[in-house]
Amino acid sequence: MPRILHLLSQRPSLTGSGITLDALVRHAATAGWEQRVLVGVPADDPSPEVGGLDDDHIHTLRFETPELPFPVPGMSDVMPYRSTRWSDMRAEDLKKYRCAWTRRLRSLLDNFEPDLIHAHHLWILGSMVKDLSPNTPVISHCHATGLRQMRLCPHLAKGVREGCLRNEAFAVLHSDHAHQLQRDLKIPEGRIHVVGAGYREDLFNRRSRPDRPASRLLYTGKFAKAKGLPWLLDAFEKLRLDFPGLELHVAGSGAGPEAETLHSRMVAMAPAVVLHGQLNQVDLAALMSKSTVCVLPSFYEGVPLVLVEALACGCRLVATDLPGVVETIAPRVPPGVIEIVPRPRLDGPDIPVADDLPAFTQNLATALKRSLTASRPDSISLESFTWNAVFDRVERLWLAALKQTM
Repeated sequence: MPRILHLLSQRPSLTGSGITLDALVRHAATAGWEQRVLVGVPADDPSPEVGGLDDDHIHTLRFETPELPFPVPGMSDVMPYRSTRWSDMRAEDLKKYRCAWTRRLRSLLDNFEPDLIHAHHLWILGSMVKDLSPNTPVISHCHATGLRQMRLCPHLAKGVREGCLRNEAFAVLHSDHAHQLQRDLKIPEGRIHVVGAGYREDLFNRRSRPDRPASRLLYTGKFAKAKGLPWLLDAFEKLRLDFPGLELHVAGSGAGPEAETLHSRMVAMAPAVVLHGQLNQVDLAALMSKSTVCVLPSFYEGVPLVLVEALACGCRLVATDLPGVVETIAPRVPPGVIEIVPRPRLDGPDIPVADDLPAFTQNLATALKRSLTASRPDSISLESFTWNAVFDRVERLWLAALKQTM
């Protein structure tokens, strides 16, 4: 089988793009592809695991070193680990960043000689690949955060757009992202392919769900305002007046002043708020199986995998009217299983307009109350969201790109 190189400029397994990378690598191994992975990690991080690959097939660029004396830049401004914000990076840091990736990538390209490159995120690393390997087909995988960073960092956007436009094909999570690529990057429709997002049905299912789980809410994600977490906590405090014993379980983490403020608030709300930290997928599935409602009040997402995973575990859903929710998840869910809450108006990609927040909080509380008092949802077919289905769509892109080079 052909050789494929996977690129992810941040830590694997801890965000949606890292979980996607892990799943694609696992399925590609089963399909017989020869693979290598290159990821960005902190210097003190143990050797990362990706998709069950042997350690010598996983390559790293290490940060917080003399070469790169700053934390791994994250594609979101608040990451579940120590990170650098793109908007804070100095010209000197960006030069070091580009030079370090160039050296690491050039060495790997020379040694592995991939037939195909799959680059996660429409951002700086993905825009550099053609400079180093102009004749190798490149698939750019859009996870939405690159589009957001283009708006937050306009001084970097032009170079990213021009670099990424050279790549052969673009995988997106849903049609709204496809429209954004056509509009903002002027990418022809025929080069953009909706592949969706997936979940592991071997982990996320109803087999261990109690017949009558205790009423509890579950939020899983970063400690960030962009995720709507402060207003979820406000809504939860309202709900406690009608549901005195209700618990909110929180799986996730964050770094920086914003995350620390939210963490302190949730600690003060114990025992009603239960913090679980960053969970692996096995432990997250177990927590979902014991939860009644999974809530995601986020202002900006792609296709939120956490909602599909929770649905597979038997949870009801409350989510904001994100395009990935409205277009991709809600149409495949029976009426009444998911409550959609309108987002407040936004100033920029994910900063809510203050005047809209009281109504948003009340709407969120009302939706949660309806979900808590509704009957348990029947089992739902989620075949189109399995990683088998997603990988089939992605592999067709790989094979088509290879065919064009023959």
